[in-house]
Amino acid sequence: MAANSLTERNDERNIQSREETRSNDTFTRPAVNIIETEEGLILTADLPGANKESLDVNVEKGILTISAPVQYAMSGNSLYREFELANYYRQFSIPESLDHEKAQADYANGILTLRIPKAEVAKPKRIEVQVG
Repeated sequence: MAANSLTERNDERNIQSREETRSNDTFTRPAVNIIETEEGLILTADLPGANKESLDVNVEKGILTISAPVQYAMSGNSLYREFELANYYRQFSIPESLDHEKAQADYANGILTLRIPKAEVAKPKRIEVQVG
């Protein structure tokens, strides 16, 4: 199985930290792992600070979109900061050979896990050879 058989690799993923959008808001591109199995794709995304209720995952015209607003509030004045939270936004082109209707998403401890099975027509089938 090729490492990039279902998705395109972005070699600059560690350099670019913001996703390009038409919005004036600032978006952070979350770190994502995509694993291809015989059953389909398993995508995990790191979304710390996101709220499960406001998390939006959808597929439209072969484009998987993950977006989540981040709300971080602490009382007091900030004296020192090494990181800043921004809303999350990420898009992927995914093949039509996946069954989007049967996709399942779980969100726990800041990690989104999305499972998208292959469509039945895309799964390999063994054809039994008859003797005689």
